[in-house]
Amino acid sequence: MLYATFKFLHVLGAIILVGNVTVTAVWKVFADRTHDARVVAFGQRLVTITDWSLTAGGIALIVIGGYGAAMVGRVNVFGARWLVWGQLLFALSGVIWAAILVPAQIRQARMARAFANGGDIPEAYRRDARRWLVWGIIATVPLVAAVWFMVFKPL
Repeated sequence: MLYATFKFLHVLGAIILVGNVTVTAVWKVFADRTHDARVVAFGQRLVTITDWSLTAGGIALIVIGGYGAAMVGRVNVFGARWLVWGQLLFALSGVIWAAILVPAQIRQARMARAFANGGDIPEAYRRDARRWLVWGIIATVPLVAAVWFMVFKPL
């Protein structure tokens, strides 16, 4: 029962994380495309809120659930190549998010607070938004690949 509980938390975390990073990108792009400073600022504020709650929460559930299930089930997390690949891809995605996306997002959030009540959206915001989208897509690829390894267990 404890193994199943940890496994459930792990799967739930993956659903929350992958769902949030994909949906957030979609509605942020649509908000940015309005060119309405209030809509863009609101969209950026929601990115910050959902990243701190859903992304961080999803990551916590993945880690607690995955390593908890491995511990209870006495599974060597480095014993199977599919597990190693899943962890490496998950970590790679995390490194991209921490090194590139979070700093860009913080800059965008600061700029968005300045134009939240209307006004011009600076070109620096638009540059960071494009960078955030491109690197967000790049960071999502290894995340989805990690899910694939966990489900199909190849190798």
